[in-house]
Amino acid sequence: MRHLRILTWHVHGSYLNALVRAEHEWYLPVKPGRPEGYGGRGPTFDWPDHVREVPAERVKELGLDLIIFQTPKNYFEDQFEILSERQRRLPRIYLEHNTPKPDAVHTRHPVDDPDVLLVHVTHYNRLMWDNGPCPALVIEHAVAIDPAIRYTGELGRGVTVANWMQRRSRIAGYDLFLEARSLLPLDAVGMGTDEFGGLGDVPYRDLHALMARYRFLFSPMRYTSLPLAVIEAMTIGMPVVALATTELPTVIEDGRNGFVSCDLNTLVERMRFLLEHPAEARRLGESARATARERFSLERFIRDWNRAFALVTGRSPVPA
Repeated sequence: MRHLRILTWHVHGSYLNALVRAEHEWYLPVKPGRPEGYGGRGPTFDWPDHVREVPAERVKELGLDLIIFQTPKNYFEDQFEILSERQRRLPRIYLEHNTPKPDAVHTRHPVDDPDVLLVHVTHYNRLMWDNGPCPALVIEHAVAIDPAIRYTGELGRGVTVANWMQRRSRIAGYDLFLEARSLLPLDAVGMGTDEFGGLGDVPYRDLHALMARYRFLFSPMRYTSLPLAVIEAMTIGMPVVALATTELPTVIEDGRNGFVSCDLNTLVERMRFLLEHPAEARRLGESARATARERFSLERFIRDWNRAFALVTGRSPVPA
């Protein structure tokens, strides 16, 4: 795969942290004040030198090969503001991070262009979205974290990692987190969690060493794509307790590499079990790490993305 010059927006920092490990020239537009999508490299990530910031007003001067959209705003507003007419005719990918809303099966994807490749992050998402005329494929997650970090689990507490849970209460399972926290020792980490007694935002470079000390990760998400915090936990060898929703039942095998259920009472019982049995938590965590190595490796992720780049740049036929 030859090196490409790719422009995208800083939308989902944890995901972008893995994506930019593909050795291409990445350009991130920035604006004064760093508004949504224009945050550039971001202060909490350690990214390679081939990730470059460019003032939004100078994007038109770039010789680009490919554009990656990640939000409706990118597609319907930002491209017409910062891209030239020629750049808007370049090969294009729309990376869809989310499950369809408001309806799980009847929602048509906003992109309605057969020349745009639609990339979903889970098979569940591709299945549920009405993808319209767009060719669509799935590239499953990976994470780029310090390979030296390993689960220790010495803290007799669980942790939930999520940003602004209270702003998407039902979707993110904020109510379930609060109920579980009232029954057992459970902390929250992420933007806005300090508003309800959590630890607040933790820089990404420090997050996983902090997570590794907790006995388990609890994911209360009702209806989101596969949470990256789950993959991060599994990668460091940490057991996960989660709702059996969206893609998670294909990742967590109950009792083998974690626990899943749609019954919160059952999940609370499993969390209490892990607090009382640290050796069993370590066993589940090791199995989770093996699953992560097999399914969510960074090497596989980069290969899959390079194949997608080859599709849209004409170096490989686009599948039906």
